[in-house]
Amino acid sequence: MKSIPKILIVDDEKDIGFLLGAFFKREGYEPFYVSTGQEALKIFDKQPFDLVLLDIKMPDIDGIELLKEFKRKRSNINVIMITAYPSIETAVEAMREEAFDYINKPFDLEELKQLVERALAREKTISKTKDFHYGKIVARSPAMLRILETLPKVASTKANVLIIGESGVGKEIIAHAIHSLSPRSDKPFVTVNCAGIPETLLESELFGYKKGAFTGATTDRMGLFQSAHKGTLFLDEIGDLSLPLQIRLLRVVEEKRFKPLGSNKEIEVDIRLISATNQDLEQKVTAGQFREDLYYRLNVIPIRIPPLRERKEDIPVLVEHFLKKYSKELGKETPKISSSALSFLMEYSFPGNVRELEHIIERCVALETGNIILPESLVISDFKKKKHLLKEEAELPSEGIDLEKKLAQIEKKYILEALKRSKGVKKEAAKLLNLSFRSFRYKLQKHGLSKIDDNE
Repeated sequence: MKSIPKILIVDDEKDIGFLLGAFFKREGYEPFYVSTGQEALKIFDKQPFDLVLLDIKMPDIDGIELLKEFKRKRSNINVIMITAYPSIETAVEAMREEAFDYINKPFDLEELKQLVERALAREKTISKTKDFHYGKIVARSPAMLRILETLPKVASTKANVLIIGESGVGKEIIAHAIHSLSPRSDKPFVTVNCAGIPETLLESELFGYKKGAFTGATTDRMGLFQSAHKGTLFLDEIGDLSLPLQIRLLRVVEEKRFKPLGSNKEIEVDIRLISATNQDLEQKVTAGQFREDLYYRLNVIPIRIPPLRERKEDIPVLVEHFLKKYSKELGKETPKISSSALSFLMEYSFPGNVRELEHIIERCVALETGNIILPESLVISDFKKKKHLLKEEAELPSEGIDLEKKLAQIEKKYILEALKRSKGVKKEAAKLLNLSFRSFRYKLQKHGLSKIDDNE
């Protein structure tokens, strides 16, 4: 039987409390209304609430203090703050204490309903999804879990593996996991970046050479194929390999033997070959830029890793993983990430994938002096931010949108940001938005922000 979500409504204005109770009961929820902080704390201990709607201004206990107490009792409880006296400082403090979001009075019931639905959907996803941790791999998304479930089977074979995915998705980490789970785990894992070594040097790096093979070859040198004997050789960015080297690689793959440069003696090797690419090798085969026979030799077991933007369920667990990792490295207390900062990361497209997310969190841990990460703590280049915002604003969902409502949300967002930058000085905020002070005041009233402390 499907359980009915329980909502605790805490507001000293009884008219609003009863209105919200009736509305959410009609929408299929089980609401509980109280008008004081003390009542809220008592009932919170007795009922397993799914969400709290909390007024910031309460007669007996400050709303922010109530929020802290709810979070102390149940750290994963979603709390939406309600206020008739909006201010930048209050909003930031609520986000710092990990409120899910906040909404201003007078509010639109449909907008509040959507906010509640988003909060409950997040709670449902977090509570029902199993996280996967293996070494450096952390995942929650069904797409990644399906891949990770196959790794022990893949690792138990000798078949060549081709890992396909954009730069930064974690191809080398997957390759290393296959090696670690295989019978070769106690033998070498050798990595070669085919795009990172000049073509003139790559052949000698792969196959080694004998003394005198070319100018500068003053001693014998073992190649990486020989170094990986009995272990795993990981060829990253295999799509950048030149056609002559593709021919040499094909022979080694087929015969498991090769000749170092300047040598007449063949060396036999026993290796597990894992390759990776961010390119479309089938397209390169069609264009005559990659050998078809080599492609099929390498692509015995294909593994496609989706980009981070297609598996956003992984973002929260990756963030927590990187926060702990870099806090430990730097000897710091692990900070928490505010829901507003996490929301931005969930909406960001991550052109650099997991690697970009890791660098963002590493910078946050290194530079943040407090114990909470806010949106302004996220160091993302202006170019990427603009690109992300343009992409976000240009996307039209298949079901369409309410354009007027969307534009109003964007306008409100910029007004709040301008007030934040101007430290609440309205005239300065109006200048930042290139608005007359009269127009700015009108827009404050329009968005229910006119009660913000007057600091002209």
